[in-house]
Amino acid sequence: MNKQSVFNVIVALCLITIVVLFFTVTPKSKKPATQDVEAAGELLPIAVINTDSILKHYTLAVESTDKLMSQYEESMVKLDTRAKSLQKEVDSFQQDVINFQKKVESGAFFSRERAESEQAKLQGREQQLMAKQQDLENLRQQLSTDFMNQQSALTQQLQDSVQAYLREMNSDGRYHLILNDAVLMNKAAGYDITDEVIEGLNARYAK
Repeated sequence: MNKQSVFNVIVALCLITIVVLFFTVTPKSKKPATQDVEAAGELLPIAVINTDSILKHYTLAVESTDKLMSQYEESMVKLDTRAKSLQKEVDSFQQDVINFQKKVESGAFFSRERAESEQAKLQGREQQLMAKQQDLENLRQQLSTDFMNQQSALTQQLQDSVQAYLREMNSDGRYHLILNDAVLMNKAAGYDITDEVIEGLNARYAK
């Protein structure tokens, strides 16, 4: 999995969890929203955001994703180094097994006890290699689990951050609904507040 693939996975997870960023806010005015709209001739009290754009331009999301990907890449390098080292040991062992078999077939051993001693050593090495292979697989699974947990934590953090900002921004009740455009088949111009949200999120994060 390359760096771009990891980023895509994180973005996809974030989009899934933020797919419905809508909530109802009781407006300060007691007049029905439709009356306000009809009287003012303005847009409905609804806003739309593009979470894909937010995740790509929100500084917290970009920095956190870069950090997570760097950690993932470092883990993969360490895992690959251990795997290559183990493979060299396996190759060496296999060659020693071949040499042992050739000696047995040619009667090169001085005595039966000598052959059995060499065989026992090979069996001991085989057990050690099997244990190392199991340790490597356990490490691979642990790294995968850790990465998925970090992805989940990052997704939750970004979701909480965006939702908290939307509540703060909409504390005056100007919008009755704030929707993720991923759930919309079509949208009219004038409802998208994505740029405003990104600017506000980054300003808050910079503080």
